[in-house]
Amino acid sequence: QVQLVESGGGLVQAGGSLRLSCAASGRTFGIVAMGWYRQAPGKDREFVATISWNTGNTHYADSVKGRFTISRDNAKNTGYLQMNSLKPEDTAVYYCAAGSSWLRPRDYWGQGTQVTVSS
Repeated sequence: QVQLVESGGGLVQAGGSLRLSCAASGRTFGIVAMGWYRQAPGKDREFVATISWNTGNTHYADSVKGRFTISRDNAKNTGYLQMNSLKPEDTAVYYCAAGSSWLRPRDYWGQGTQVTVSS
């Protein structure tokens, strides 16, 4: 099993920045990729970004390309999501996930962290 704990959410004005962290513990040697998803009120959970744990290759949803950057620190077993130029429509609960799928890792989930962008 892998445990994931997110941190770094909060309230920010439009145009501002936040950095989310996701600390992994447990059987982390089995992780192929780590990803971020988000769920806004009344909407389905959607994919945001993913990163290959070994190669560092990344993939983003079109809605966040050029504004968000996913990264990881293998030594710390921690992944990050740097979010710049935030918009009110980015408001959601952000979830970290990890697993065996490079494009959509979702075997393990964190508890979620709220990001609120005010206009």
